[in-house]
Amino acid sequence: MGQSSSNNARNPSGPPIRQISARSMPRTNDALLSSSPSISLGRDYTSDLPDECLALVFHSLGSGDRKNCSLVCHRWLLLEGQSRHRLSLDARSALLSAVPSLFSRFDSVTKLALKCERRSVSIGDEALVLISLRCRNLTRLKLRACREITDAGVAAFASNCGGLRKLSCGSCAFGSEGVNAVLESCPNLEELSIKRLRGLAEGSSPIGPGKAAASLKVICLKELYNGQCFGPLIIGSKNLRTLKLFRCSGEWDQVLDMMPQPSALVDVHLERIHVSDRGLSMVASSCGDLEVLHLVKTPECTNAGLASIADRCRLLMKLHIDGWKTNRIGDEGLSAVARQCPNLQELVLIGVNPTVASLGLIAGNCKGLQRLALCGSETIGDSEISCIAAKCVALRKLCIKGCPVSDNGMEALAGGCPNLVKVKVKKCRGVTPEGADSLRASRGSSLAVNLDMGSAGGGSVVEVGEEASENGAVEANAGDEGERMSVIDMGESSSGGRPGLSKVRHSLVAGRNFVASTFRRWSNGSRQPQSSPEH
Repeated sequence: MGQSSSNNARNPSGPPIRQISARSMPRTNDALLSSSPSISLGRDYTSDLPDECLALVFHSLGSGDRKNCSLVCHRWLLLEGQSRHRLSLDARSALLSAVPSLFSRFDSVTKLALKCERRSVSIGDEALVLISLRCRNLTRLKLRACREITDAGVAAFASNCGGLRKLSCGSCAFGSEGVNAVLESCPNLEELSIKRLRGLAEGSSPIGPGKAAASLKVICLKELYNGQCFGPLIIGSKNLRTLKLFRCSGEWDQVLDMMPQPSALVDVHLERIHVSDRGLSMVASSCGDLEVLHLVKTPECTNAGLASIADRCRLLMKLHIDGWKTNRIGDEGLSAVARQCPNLQELVLIGVNPTVASLGLIAGNCKGLQRLALCGSETIGDSEISCIAAKCVALRKLCIKGCPVSDNGMEALAGGCPNLVKVKVKKCRGVTPEGADSLRASRGSSLAVNLDMGSAGGGSVVEVGEEASENGAVEANAGDEGERMSVIDMGESSSGGRPGLSKVRHSLVAGRNFVASTFRRWSNGSRQPQSSPEH
């Protein structure tokens, strides 16, 4: 191949070049090289690329490929480190000694995740402060199980990283003083997510918005014992757009009573918290621009509360209700939504028992309804499915789980919903593979039908035809959903007898996971999931 053995050859028109042996070249390029005399094996063409261009190439690679690239040469090592903006580190105590060398190489990090195993000793204040001194341009910080970090360490970090925009903390041990320090020192903070913050004891000082009052747009609180201390923060965040409260103890009606009017909130998620129709009416009166509402296992919320939302929040586009089979939300509340919220595009009903009376109104008045999920309902039968098929002209995706639907319902779908592209049916014992196959055959390749018969032996997933994307193309990950649903069924009894309490509880959780995973995929379209390592 005319390869020179010298490592000191020079390019007549440029800097010294690195000789590359034929053995190191990709085998697939042999034919190309032999037929293209203009290509020289001895030239390292990347040396002509400006650093900025090479950095752009690195940005398009996954974390593993970036690491491999950093081993190619000294220049690539430096550029890969300088162009890396995201970093995820094991936050055990041993990290302290490595901080200087790590952040000398990765000196442009703006998004940092520090995660420690629950049974390990995490980094403490000293390491966090040292990181903050070397990453003053940090905009995002995620802390997981960093139990050795105290209020003092968080306060020092916040004073050094005043440009922070997103903070997410889970299973940490600091308390309200640390959170207040962040809100006071970071005036550009936009998102705050707190989960299982162990330092929030009884009598903790209230948490206010501080200097972030005008910038904060998202607040997410999960599994907090004394979550009411965040009340002043929620009330004082003038431009708050998203509020999510998950499994936080205490009385939340009082906090919602003091919401500013009008409020900028467009997305509210209330899950397993103590809130009643009184709280819903206050949300309705202050959030006239509300677009997304999740009511998940809030048994004190009834038709009256949902009707107040419908009456004042007429821009509602997404409504998710998990009624926990309490029968406190039904036709009355859903009919109010149908009459007052014509922009509804997505409706998820779990453990709710609607009938043709409300579903007919929703189908007739909400002309833009595109995504519908009906799970664990005793009243969703063939007549309800026939009503949906006849009236939901814009419907694209339908999910049915644990409902008394039969092949007759599938036959009705075959003749209706002209824009339907995906149907997922699980644990509807009246639906057979033949019925699902008939539905798919009636619509051709434009419709993807996924049937999980939910048999006692661990679940039987039947893929009817090939999974089709919205434009009719076959999806590469067609089998993923079936595999996911099989995993969900593993907790079912194989004896055919009455399941135990733990298995019933598993079934309820699985129902929510089935719908959540389904709608995440539907919302994301055909995008492939991102790899977990940070770039």
